[in-house]
Formats: sequence, C-alpha cells, structure tokens
Amino acid sequence: MGGIIEINDTLRISKAQGFPADLEIKKHLVKPISFDVVKDKIFTFRNKSRIRIYKIPPVRNFLVEDINDKWLYWGLIHILNVHHDYENQTTSGNFRVIYLNSPEEMRQAYALIDRNANNDYFAS
Repeated sequence: MGGIIEINDTLRISKAQGFPADLEIKKHLVKPISFDVVKDKIFTFRNKSRIRIYKIPPVRNFLVEDINDKWLYWGLIHILNVHHDYENQTTSGNFRVIYLNSPEEMRQAYALIDRNANNDYFAS
C-alpha cells in the first residue's frame, strides 16, 4: 500500500490559490515591478491539488503564475512551510519571494527551464 507524493521544484498557483496580488503581468511588462514590493513578505498558497513536497531553503523553487493553464515564470521563492490535507488531497503553505524575474527573463524562462510550448504564456 502507499500513496502518490509529488516532489516539486515549482510552485504553480493561480490568483485564487494565493498568487501575490501585487504581481500583475500587464503592469510588469510596462514598468517592471521592483523586488521591494514583495521583499520580506510572506505569502500563503492554498488548495494545490495532490500531496506535494517542495525543495527546502536554501534551495530555491520557481514561482509560476497559472493563467488559464499557461505558465508565467515570475522568479524564485523559498517555501517556508506546507500543510497536507490528506482527506482532500491538497497542499497549502507559505513562501517568500527571493528573486523577481525581469520581463525579458520571464520570456527566456521557457527556453532555459521549461521548453514546453503548450505551457508558454508568451506563445500566442
């Protein structure tokens, strides 16, 4: 007997799951959002499907905004804690942003990290 546990290096969440409201792609593309906007803030994510384990500090995780099943690589985070709801098979927790990508770095992320054109937010 056993169960499925996913080991992730990426926290992909939507605004409804707790993606930081301060980070808006339309604003960021016009005038890059300063790291100071998120520096030292602790954010909460909730109800990520399935039981997941993330890399622990000082190892980074990628922060990805899920926008209509497209992936937008915002930067790097440290996962501070997680809570597993075994009955509902969800993971929730807290994280801190440690680096924000520039708009150009966001566009390059797919070539460097993902390489899955179906996920690419910028592929239209």
